[in-house]
Amino acid sequence: MNPKIEKLEKEIDKAKTKIAEMQAKLRDLEKQKTELENTDYVAIARSFHLTPQQLAEFLKSQQPAPSGNGTLQKEDRNED
Repeated sequence: MNPKIEKLEKEIDKAKTKIAEMQAKLRDLEKQKTELENTDYVAIARSFHLTPQQLAEFLKSQQPAPSGNGTLQKEDRNED
């Protein structure tokens, strides 16, 4: 085989390995970030001294009421 092709194949394999390692690192960093965010959310929720039920009710009350716009409606079909 052409030595230049072999060299390129090795570089490609090396790059793929590096990409896979970086993707794994990214997933791990994103997981760590999510865990820290969750810890912050729990700390904030606890600072209000609410029960889980009270917290759930509060969060539901803060959601905007659904409007009629953008809802899916069944289309009337005329079967002839």
